[in-house]
Amino acid sequence: MITITAEELKTRMDAGETIHLLDVREPGEHAEFNIGGTLLPLGKIQMMLVDDIDDLKNEELVCYCRSGNRSMQACMMLETFGFTNVKNLTGGMMVWQEKFGG
Repeated sequence: MITITAEELKTRMDAGETIHLLDVREPGEHAEFNIGGTLLPLGKIQMMLVDDIDDLKNEELVCYCRSGNRSMQACMMLETFGFTNVKNLTGGMMVWQEKFGG
């Protein structure tokens, strides 16, 4: 599994790169603060309910959560489901908000 830092991701987003973001937190966390990712809670990934993102199997997909732990699990599971370019946001939204605010 590959990781990406908040700084690297923000730089790429600010440059206008198309990056597929996947928020694996719960709906309440997503509603409170997010960086534009598609919401797909870890529980749904664990139940193999990933049809909504199936078209991204060969695209770069950056997963994030609050601290990086759930997104790390999501990355490992997605790789076993055949996703080929999955990255985990190191430190998650905690680091993002610490560095860039919310």
